[in-house]
Amino acid sequence: MTPALHTERLDFLPYRPEHEDHFVALLRDEEVCRWMGQDMVPEPQLREVFRAILTDVYPTRRFDVWGLWHAGAYIGHAEVKPTGNVDGHELITALAPAYWGRGLGGETVRGLLRYAADTLGLTEAYGMVGAENTASLALCRRLGFRHVRDVVADDGSVTKMMVIPVPEGRAGAAGTAPTGDPV
Repeated sequence: MTPALHTERLDFLPYRPEHEDHFVALLRDEEVCRWMGQDMVPEPQLREVFRAILTDVYPTRRFDVWGLWHAGAYIGHAEVKPTGNVDGHELITALAPAYWGRGLGGETVRGLLRYAADTLGLTEAYGMVGAENTASLALCRRLGFRHVRDVVADDGSVTKMMVIPVPEGRAGAAGTAPTGDPV
């Protein structure tokens, strides 16, 4: 089962049924969708995706996925999952716009990197960032990601494939711990 994780300011909690409306609202936000490089998905389809997390993803341990909470408020979504683009794992994050610019994106990624090292034993992780998402690309550079290649979609949009080495063990990617572990 996906464990709860904690950083200095964030709680990464596995989704529960009562989180469905939060998940749907985040992924129905036009700004969030724009910067994630995805089209707006109809609400019923998002509800199906959420239910699949609970009934398929978690029970079969397909990948790890969390709701992100800050001071008791739902602020976003995070995943570590195998990527179809290369042989490896991808970090996926989405924060509600009200929480942009507060350093929480970097804290989220560092938390995911620590989990990737400590729990999954990964040596590197990937991220896919829209070429126009200058804020996320700047964050990637600050965190140590490097550009691998551009992926051009049928519509001509460009996504930057980024990779980062995953620091070894707890000392390397400080910032998150499974529930019960000291931070």
